[in-house]
Amino acid sequence: MSDVTRLFCAIEQGDPQAAAELLPFVYEELRKLAAHKMAQEAPGQTLQPTALVHEAWLRLGADAQPAWKNRAHFFAAAAEAMRRILVERARRRTARKRGGGAEPVSLGEMEIPIVAADDERLLAVDEALEKFAAIHSRKAELVKLRYFTGMTFEEAASVLGIAVPTAKEWWAYARAWLAVEIRRSN
Repeated sequence: MSDVTRLFCAIEQGDPQAAAELLPFVYEELRKLAAHKMAQEAPGQTLQPTALVHEAWLRLGADAQPAWKNRAHFFAAAAEAMRRILVERARRRTARKRGGGAEPVSLGEMEIPIVAADDERLLAVDEALEKFAAIHSRKAELVKLRYFTGMTFEEAASVLGIAVPTAKEWWAYARAWLAVEIRRSN
């Protein structure tokens, strides 16, 4: 039994120390996933991979971790937490870009930083993904793991407990479905 599996079992049995011991074992893998995702974000992104991991860890319960069934359950929850963090940040930036209720100001009066249109794309993907998850929840989990955390097919298939060719088929289907849904809603 690996150390991580042992810790998940201990958390499930209510051991309060196990949650504190879990972070060092999963931190590097979470940080690698966050770094991969952040590399795909728009230039000028202020959120760093370390901050994304820490925020996700806090949302997952920090030292009061819930009873994780296994490694796959934990990483799926971490992927969902990272996705929500990125989507919330994109919504806040988009609201600011659209004015966020502020009074209009002449461009000559102040310097305005360039905001990439990437936030709108992220929000469109998130909205379509919510609809997709209602129909195909497992395939939506694959999309979250690949798109929002940057996992490879092998890593995502391992987390979901499916074969790599199945993951590739699900990915192709999900991408096509999401593309149609995003085009339809625009």
